[in-house]
Amino acid sequence: MHTATEQVLVNLALYDGVADHLQPDRGVWVGADGMIKAVAAVDDVLAEAGDARVVDLGGDVVMPGLTNMHVHLSLGLPGHLADTVHRSNLAELVLLMADSARRTLHAGVTTARLVGEGRYADFALRRGIEAGAVDGPRIFTAGHALCCTGGHGWEADALEADGADGFRRLTRAQIRAGADLIKVCISGGIAGQFEAIDTPQLLDDEMAAVIRVAHDWGRKVTAHAGPADTVRRAVELGLDCVEHGYELTDEVTRLMADRGVWYVPTIVVSRCEQFFRDSGVPGWLMDRALAAGPRHWESLQHAIRNGVPIALGSDMPPHAGYDETSATVRELEFMVDAGLPVADALKAATIRPAEWLDQADTLGSVEVGKHADLLVLRDDPTRSVSALRTLHAVMKGGVVYRDDHHRLRTPR
Repeated sequence: MHTATEQVLVNLALYDGVADHLQPDRGVWVGADGMIKAVAAVDDVLAEAGDARVVDLGGDVVMPGLTNMHVHLSLGLPGHLADTVHRSNLAELVLLMADSARRTLHAGVTTARLVGEGRYADFALRRGIEAGAVDGPRIFTAGHALCCTGGHGWEADALEADGADGFRRLTRAQIRAGADLIKVCISGGIAGQFEAIDTPQLLDDEMAAVIRVAHDWGRKVTAHAGPADTVRRAVELGLDCVEHGYELTDEVTRLMADRGVWYVPTIVVSRCEQFFRDSGVPGWLMDRALAAGPRHWESLQHAIRNGVPIALGSDMPPHAGYDETSATVRELEFMVDAGLPVADALKAATIRPAEWLDQADTLGSVEVGKHADLLVLRDDPTRSVSALRTLHAVMKGGVVYRDDHHRLRTPR
């Protein structure tokens, strides 16, 4: 089991996730409990920390770990990915997910929101990570996604139901298993062969049943959704978050902003041709995904312009290679390209997801009393989010999981 090492990080510039600028000459004291004990001018931190080990970061940048809000650690797109997942027994599935979790953490994602996994393996993985037996990000999970009979995701381990009673039962079943949130598929999407992106798939009473039960139990609901009218209906019923939103309009994004409904655009999924080719997906899926790209881009721009709260999510495996970086970083770059200011993009990957997850008191920024989930970069992310391409060290809870330059390596 990994344990945190008390140490003071010095000779660094800090992006703390709160201020929009880089703060030079900061010191960060990480306690033996994995929590941040002090963040201040170097001399002040050293005086407070006493005999703690001092680590010189050579002028590099420290920032909060990233949160990816749309993750499937058992991703099974049609093709060889699905074949591998579906051939696996439960033990093999957990091991496949553990490998993906480790790679996700090494890519700088210290917190992941899972939005649809299979066979309740995500709960076993979460317990393993929390116990220190498995390396991976902090996990907040929806368990199984919910869909109507034959609805989006049914062939990828979403659970099917029909009618309000059926959806109430499945929502309660996920909560019983330990779900932190509920994911429901309310329209068609890219990966369903017998549907279109704009196919509405749940009736109002079915959506309302999911939202009412989840809210009664203190859980938020996020929805896979494509067309604007389906999103509008769900928002009016009390939905908390929209995934993808391939065909949003100016009007619907204004409504989302007014109601405080969040958006996780996953813009990479309609632009990742090479990933689809490498994954061996059928031609119809790749064609549909790429054809959705222009309209998907407009949806994101509507959301940015109208002030919809936006959080980072990749849908692609967070660690997957994309244009010589990871899908997570490429998603962030696309968000900026679409018009999201760099300051807002950084917060969409750090403090704002923590707010949606109701974890802002312990996650999402480099502040006293929070978990020491830290990244070390060579370049300044407040100038360009592409600075994340220079990531070379990852700490979660005071434990170093990646250290390319061998400065921070936690003693074993």
